[in-house]
Amino acid sequence: MNLGTWVGLIVGAALLGGCATVTRGTTSQVTIDSIPPGADARTSTGHSCPSTPCTIEVSRKSEFTVSYSKRGFHDAQIPVSTRIAGAGAAGFAGNVIVGGVVGMGVDAVTGSTLEHYPNPVVATLVPTARIESRTRSSRFSRRLRAARATPVS
Repeated sequence: MNLGTWVGLIVGAALLGGCATVTRGTTSQVTIDSIPPGADARTSTGHSCPSTPCTIEVSRKSEFTVSYSKRGFHDAQIPVSTRIAGAGAAGFAGNVIVGGVVGMGVDAVTGSTLEHYPNPVVATLVPTARIESRTRSSRFSRRLRAARATPVS
């Protein structure tokens, strides 16, 4: 092979990018939900959802935390991490055939081989009223027992 052929192959491989980057993209959609629905959700990356359920688009390589809040319920936080996806690994392996080392580098830098976990992100919110009523009930029970234990003269 002559020099022109080699240069053409290298430029072609660079233009193709990574196989996973081409087939999967560099962003993914993450569904955010809560039980009960209708909570305000915010991510540590700056995305927000005024009322669950909703879907946000984030970089595949971003790990973040979703914070939930809803009146009458305790706040909750769910961490979202990344892991290598089956399709991402296949796309990355496809670089051996098409993209070469350049494609592997592109896939690694863009995070296109990754997926978010968990997805969907679901938080079960605990009502604050239930805990308050238990506390009131136990206070009442203690007072009642104390009143019964005190002899009446």
